[in-house]
Amino acid sequence: MSGNGDRVAPGEAWRDFCRRLEKTGELVFNAEVAGTPIDQAEGYRYLSRLLRIALDMHMENADTDFPSFYQASHPTAKIGADNPDNLYLNASIDGARRYRITGKRGTVPILSFGTKANRYAVDGTMASTGEIDSADMHFEADGSFEIIASKDHANGNWLKLADDSSMLLVRQTFLDRDSEVPATVKIEAIDPPRATPEPLTLGKLEQGFTKAIAFVEGTAKTFLRWTDMFKAEQLNQLATTDQTMFFKAGGDPTIFYLHGYWKLEPGEALVIETPVPECSFWNFQLDNIWMESLDYRFHRVHVNKHSATPNADGSVTIVVAERDPGHGNWVDTAGHDQGTMLLRWTGASEHPVPQTKVVKLDG
Repeated sequence: MSGNGDRVAPGEAWRDFCRRLEKTGELVFNAEVAGTPIDQAEGYRYLSRLLRIALDMHMENADTDFPSFYQASHPTAKIGADNPDNLYLNASIDGARRYRITGKRGTVPILSFGTKANRYAVDGTMASTGEIDSADMHFEADGSFEIIASKDHANGNWLKLADDSSMLLVRQTFLDRDSEVPATVKIEAIDPPRATPEPLTLGKLEQGFTKAIAFVEGTAKTFLRWTDMFKAEQLNQLATTDQTMFFKAGGDPTIFYLHGYWKLEPGEALVIETPVPECSFWNFQLDNIWMESLDYRFHRVHVNKHSATPNADGSVTIVVAERDPGHGNWVDTAGHDQGTMLLRWTGASEHPVPQTKVVKLDG
């Protein structure tokens, strides 16, 4: 794109954006895995959600000299098996700058900060460039804290940046949202080059549009590839013990991810049996084929360390079904008959692989 001023009058920047967005939609139209009306409808919605996230990321919150937090995953916009027990906060950063993150701890059990090289639009990766966890941080008596994010080591709470760091990700993980208080978090650049952000220009607009479309396309391709892989290799199983792919895509290094693909006929249930290791957190969730968590606002689509009822020996039985079978920890398919799924072990002493089987609900 040229960025010259005469592109605004005829609206060519907007037309080009719309043409590229239309072409990106072919990822959904041509996805073989989307074989049912609900999967197809959710695919079109998925594109609209990815676009909302992309515009937040690359237009509204793209100034790395004046960063602000936004949510790239939340109840109505989701990426890559988003955790229903998480509150995610994202900020755009530049590895060449220094940043100050401040806030209050709250009572949320797990609070972590990571810097990432966000390349979803290029090759589907989001490599970690620095990590710090609340367990390793200093807090004042009132729960307040300060973190310095920089390439050079800083005293106190320090979060490492690299040359290619482009995103700061905050994860807050709840056991019980109704009773736990989230942390408050702010970010600012140290010694910004000017007092206020620069006005929007056509060049910045076109750049934002270009990056947004690339993000939508790259993200959709990445997780459709994962879905196809899980369907082929992990049908009604949870045994993805090689974590390399997940960490390259931005996964938390303290989490062991067991992904799978579930598919059930009417009247069937998927029974998952697993020992529970010593860990700071675990949960299991159901996702659709686009790797979005199912609607946890209105359905019981996940269970965790707090909400699950253990067996007498400490193990856990999870039952995935269209209705509550009256035993085990029921997870609702919420009108779906297939999708992806994920079991997380966080800070675990070991990483057991669950036993799974498909049974008749009335059997």
